[in-house]
Amino acid sequence: MGVSRLPPATLTLKQFLRRQQVLLLYRRILQAIQRVPDDSDRKYLRDWAREEFKRNKSATQEDVIRMMITQGNMQLKELEKTLALAKS
Repeated sequence: MGVSRLPPATLTLKQFLRRQQVLLLYRRILQAIQRVPDDSDRKYLRDWAREEFKRNKSATQEDVIRMMITQGNMQLKELEKTLALAKS
């Protein structure tokens, strides 16, 4: 029995760029979480971030996606500030 493969979904340029923006945010959040000194806090934050992105994966409305990206960037900045304060 052969494996049926579906053709790749065709994205518009705008969708592609938005997807890249989300992936970059996800990577930056995970990189910031790696700097959290406590193992249990790091694991909690990593699990939380993964679950949030997974939960919102099916979002399609442009306004909603933009709002989530903005919130994610604000949360990332807050985490980075907290890490900087803890380091000093």
